Amino acid sequence: MAWEHGYYYRVVRNNCRVYRIYCGRGPVGELFAENDRYQRETRELVREGVRIIRDQLDVFESLTDEANELADTIATAALLAAGYHRHHRGEWRKRRGRPETA
Repeated sequence: MAWEHGYYYRVVRNNCRVYRIYCGRGPVGELFAENDRYQRETRELVREGVRIIRDQLDVFESLTDEANELADTIATAALLAAGYHRHHRGEWRKRRGRPETA
């Protein structure tokens, strides 16, 4: 978006090529320039809003990760106390045959 010699041009990229599109001069050019500025500011505000939401989601995700780790620890302790073991680091199985030593 640029003013050159009193004329307003819009710069557009298409298929790795840059095109300059003539929009007008005087009041018409000013309207195009104002519209482009408004759209640019709107995109920046949307980007800022998305960034803020992502930051909040990151905090929420870290809290849920901590809660998940705590739940896994509690479940592991309960299963071990009940006499279960992890078979080849896979599923939980009840020990058979020999009594569990404490």
